[in-house]
Amino acid sequence: MRFHADQLQVLLVFVRDDSQCKGFRKACEKAGFKYTLALEVQAVLTCFLAANHDIIIIDHRNPQQLDALTLCRSIRATKVSENTVIVGVVCRRDGEESVMSLISAGFTRRYVENPSLLACYAELLQLEFGEVRSQLKLRACKSVFTALDKSQDAIKITSEDNYIQYVNPAFETTVGFESGELLGKELAKMPLNEKKADLFSTKNACMKMAKVMGAWQRTSEVLFSKQAVCVEARCSFTMRSSKAPVSTEPWSAGRGNNALFSTCRKIRHYVSIIRVNSGNSKAEKITESVHSDTPTVASQRRHSSVARIHSMTIEAPITKVINIINAAQENSSMPVSEALDRVLEILRTSELYSPQFGAKEEDPHTKDLIGGLMYDGFRRLSGNEYTLSTKNLHQISGSLLVSESLHNVPRRIAEAMENDDDWDFNIFELETATQKRPLTFLGLKIFTRFGICEFLKCSETTLRLWLQIMEANYHSSNPYHNSTHAADVLHATAYFLCQERIKQALDSVDEAAALIAATVHDLDHPGRTNLFLCNAGSALAVLYNDCAVLESHHAALAFQLTAREDRSNIFKNVERSDYRTLRQAIIDMVLATEMTRHFEHINKFVNSVVKPLAELEESEGSGPNPRDVDTMLRSPENRTLIKRMMIKCADVSNPCRPLEQCIEWAARISEEYFSQTEEEKKLDLPVAMPAFDRNTCSIPKSQISFIDYFVTDMYHAWDGKDS
Repeated sequence: MRFHADQLQVLLVFVRDDSQCKGFRKACEKAGFKYTLALEVQAVLTCFLAANHDIIIIDHRNPQQLDALTLCRSIRATKVSENTVIVGVVCRRDGEESVMSLISAGFTRRYVENPSLLACYAELLQLEFGEVRSQLKLRACKSVFTALDKSQDAIKITSEDNYIQYVNPAFETTVGFESGELLGKELAKMPLNEKKADLFSTKNACMKMAKVMGAWQRTSEVLFSKQAVCVEARCSFTMRSSKAPVSTEPWSAGRGNNALFSTCRKIRHYVSIIRVNSGNSKAEKITESVHSDTPTVASQRRHSSVARIHSMTIEAPITKVINIINAAQENSSMPVSEALDRVLEILRTSELYSPQFGAKEEDPHTKDLIGGLMYDGFRRLSGNEYTLSTKNLHQISGSLLVSESLHNVPRRIAEAMENDDDWDFNIFELETATQKRPLTFLGLKIFTRFGICEFLKCSETTLRLWLQIMEANYHSSNPYHNSTHAADVLHATAYFLCQERIKQALDSVDEAAALIAATVHDLDHPGRTNLFLCNAGSALAVLYNDCAVLESHHAALAFQLTAREDRSNIFKNVERSDYRTLRQAIIDMVLATEMTRHFEHINKFVNSVVKPLAELEESEGSGPNPRDVDTMLRSPENRTLIKRMMIKCADVSNPCRPLEQCIEWAARISEEYFSQTEEEKKLDLPVAMPAFDRNTCSIPKSQISFIDYFVTDMYHAWDGKDS
């Protein structure tokens, strides 16, 4: 059964609008749910009866101020609350005994307090696709049975052994028995008068014949048609009856007698419809096909080849999860089984962590940002032969090869770098002081502070030359993606590396990889997006098969330039094993800045780092075991996730900077997008972000859209605190 649910309504019952309440309010807005906030207990019942909310969330953290148990019982006492999902918000340290008290009071679910927007949003989504959807289906089923009760056709549902499970009033009238006399019995064994016996013996014979053959007609034919006289009604009528099986597996077509054969279905129910026409009109053949799309037992879809694959010892984790869910369906109820089918459908996709944005978003800035930044190149309009002109890589000019040791940096530049360890550090002042060469100076200072030369066993001269080469291969003509942006990302990365929790998780190899990755993460950026390069058929897009084109180029070029000259090769003294580890970490971090996998990285970080860390910190006793926290943070997988999130947060840190810096960065990135739109129109290419038209675009709106979709949740996850 398929149905469309209206916008879900949520009733929030809190004694005060605290952080937990705000978390659910923001989550409702994010999920598109309509919510009502009730801060007075006296108004709750009246409010619920007026709107019949789908979800009620009641604060049960302070029973002295709000008696949630009594309130829930009052709501459950109303008839309309039968299909309402009620959630109780409890304190983190409530024991299991509170669960039983909540259940006995009528609560559907318990939510352990967590005001984080991500946690509240996840809870609402679980409710929507779990309990709420099940309740909506139950409502729909009740509506169906109400319709069956009102139907003039005689309807009967039997088990596979022909035991009656349901009859409607019309059926009772037709056969002359009440439902209490029929339920749980075989109709063929009921005492019938002569004419009724003739009717039902014919029906039963047809049923047995069809069951033996294994063929059930679904279209254009009727299993039997029999004229009879209803003695009780004292009038003649034509009884036309059809019967169809209801099972759990897909129909497969077979040849023979124009029938459809069920080759693998397990029949669980039979639905019979007897249509009665008053008068003496001639019987007409009709078709009544009754099917159910709600399975009652678990699916058994695996063919022998698939079963062999699933039995292999080399088994992917996702395959194990799917097998566990398949096994769980065996003894599940109909709503749970159907929900698990939906879960399996989602798990079989290849983009498990990528959100599916609906078409309801009407803001063109948001739509264009999502399409332009997260397009992967394969869902594009291709075929244009335009190719970007090949650019020669910048070489270091003789004027750059001068000593720029920290001991003889010009005073103006030194003053501009005085507070480089402060988050509010102004990179634009350094850009002006260095004449658009901030990366070399800031990089030399930051790398020295972290002891990178000692770690890499290279001289300060080698590091300085390497920084100069890297900076020379950033395009100073780009409004945004230039060496100033690289220096800003390097500064943010260095700031993050100084945080205690990050220092606890990462080692010297990770620090070196992070700083180097930040330095080169946009190397040789052309000031155009990946989608532009793919649509233009550029040489880079062809080289990297339209996959993470720019990010792959940044990482590859960095190592090419580094290895080109021995005097600027900062890796020349690093041992081979350490170099491979360092190189892999740098590449992984640079590729993480590609936006098509943005939400995948965030979700993995939340599920593998943030949530386990929160569970450890919320454990009983005086506090978490430092050894457990250290073990969790320093696992290779989690260190990789931390480094990815760190460079991603650094890469889009502009909205988190002081307002004047944020405005300047917004103007610069918008100018780059304006220029791209103009070039796309000039070259007759598909316009990746139409909203970024110089004459019509609202820069503040575009920034708000970017912050809402990409920045806010990521920084909340990185902070690991309340939203």
